[in-house]
Amino acid sequence: MSNQNPLPNAKSRFSPEKYARLKAEAKAPYKGLRQFFYLAFAASGFIGALSFVARIAGGSDISKDVPNLALQLGLVAGMIALFNWENRDQAK
Repeated sequence: MSNQNPLPNAKSRFSPEKYARLKAEAKAPYKGLRQFFYLAFAASGFIGALSFVARIAGGSDISKDVPNLALQLGLVAGMIALFNWENRDQAK
């Protein structure tokens, strides 16, 4: 068996921009989809946090609402951390 590249002229068939984009997609498949879900879940957590802040401000039972608020804020922080971790390669 020879160690030949199955697509020896793949780089020459595409423009440099398209080749770089395809290479990045092969390296990190579904990156855009993952980032969409990170943002969607962070937005969901933010809306939930606003809801619990409003409940606490309205005078509801703090012993039940503060842990839920902390969970929502933790979700937002986790999604922001994952989003930043996903983009750390672009910063370099």
